[in-house]
Amino acid sequence: MGVELTGRPLIGVTTSEVRVAEKVDQTPEGEPPRREMALGLRYATAIEAAGGLPVVLPPLSLAAVEPLLDRLSGLCLSGGPDLDPTAYSERRHPRLGPTEPQLDRFELGLARAADARGLPLLAICRGAQALNVVRGGTLHQHLPDDGPEGSALEHRQAQSSEQPTHSVKIHPASLLARLIGRGNIDVNSFHHQAASRLGRGLTAVAWAPDGVVEGIEDARRHFTLGVQWHAECMADRPEQAALFSGLVEAAREHDVRWAGKKAA
Repeated sequence: MGVELTGRPLIGVTTSEVRVAEKVDQTPEGEPPRREMALGLRYATAIEAAGGLPVVLPPLSLAAVEPLLDRLSGLCLSGGPDLDPTAYSERRHPRLGPTEPQLDRFELGLARAADARGLPLLAICRGAQALNVVRGGTLHQHLPDDGPEGSALEHRQAQSSEQPTHSVKIHPASLLARLIGRGNIDVNSFHHQAASRLGRGLTAVAWAPDGVVEGIEDARRHFTLGVQWHAECMADRPEQAALFSGLVEAAREHDVRWAGKKAA
């Protein structure tokens, strides 16, 4: 059940980003352009540095979800394009970005099945939005137009991903605060969507200065956490690396509990 001989738990990482053939620049000697899945390497390096073994999950058929989860100890839902609003029964905002409904179906199906199993789950940016949608929540489709009243912060920064551009206030009694060891954190920001109505069992635990929800979690679960910023891009900072260390440690504990149940 997800544990290798090295003792490193297997952590699945979703890939919801796609490069279309028309935008792929190949070398003359390379393969012809085609649709490609894409995932930033920093997810994998952050998980590996935390003691886990990252396993990249391509968007497959829904029939592959359960066999995949049988082999995993934890799941990281990565960033990517906007979720199609049909997933939460709303009309498209005029400023909605490109969507990939077929990829949405796999990632949402995977997240839903992992959530039902109680698998440790760290959801990042789009991943946090997907977690909220899986639980029956909705999204602000375009900030600040569709955001909380008075929201005016720029959530799509021009600076590099390693550079934090705004602070986030964290609820002191949350898992997130326990992981990073304090009640605030400086984050980067590369999104124009965010959680609106929260899904079942989810609680907002972190907020940007303009009130946009930046962190959600389920206190009833051992480790179900979503953050709106790209922690993997700042994983050289101890407070950001702590999110991945927390996921890996929760995955180890999940395997121990599962092994105990199997032996009983």
